[in-house]
Amino acid sequence: MSTEPACAAGEPAALPPPAVVRRLGLQPYEPTWRAMQRFTDERTGATPDEIWLLEHPPVFTLGMNADPAHVLGAGEIPVVRIDRGGQVTYHGPGQLVVYPLVDLRRAALGVRDLVSALERAVIDYAAELGIDAESRRSAPGVYVAGRKLASVGIRVRRGASYHGIALNVCNDLEPFRQINPCGYAGLEMTRLADLTAVDAVSTAAEGLLRHLVRRLYTAVRAAPSTT
Repeated sequence: MSTEPACAAGEPAALPPPAVVRRLGLQPYEPTWRAMQRFTDERTGATPDEIWLLEHPPVFTLGMNADPAHVLGAGEIPVVRIDRGGQVTYHGPGQLVVYPLVDLRRAALGVRDLVSALERAVIDYAAELGIDAESRRSAPGVYVAGRKLASVGIRVRRGASYHGIALNVCNDLEPFRQINPCGYAGLEMTRLADLTAVDAVSTAAEGLLRHLVRRLYTAVRAAPSTT
């Protein structure tokens, strides 16, 4: 797998959370999606959770029941229908994608708990950077002054989660104009690079990871960690 960052190199801080962390760099969407499915289908009660931190080449993804009419004009960007909830979103280089592969039963988390943990982790990280961000019960994700900073979409199978959250860091926001983001016409997007001095996916990954681990795991339990 490639490990080349799409943006400027950051200075990641070492952090051994109670899950295996995989920093995967820029990865094609469909093989990564299939890898998440395989991991979920093959894991056992003894399998450590994993958190994948990565970026994708440009792609639009449609949730299971998403209306394709929300893709206004894909152009040369591929459109992939996948097995998460929600409508349509865009992934591209410079956007941090976080896939928490979590045994929800073992972690004593419900689906809403997981979504909230993902949103709160971004809100906590934004607060650390001096940004006032918020979530919306009726429209999952994280918003800053009405603009969307992060999008959430998950799938739960066999009591475990995959898919996750996408945080705009230094990605091109123009492709979002080719869709109704998350099914909302005219929804404006924003990114960390326009709000803070953070302009590297690696920096955002390590900053967000600290808050995500705290939100997901209330007590540290032994599990291997990898870089």
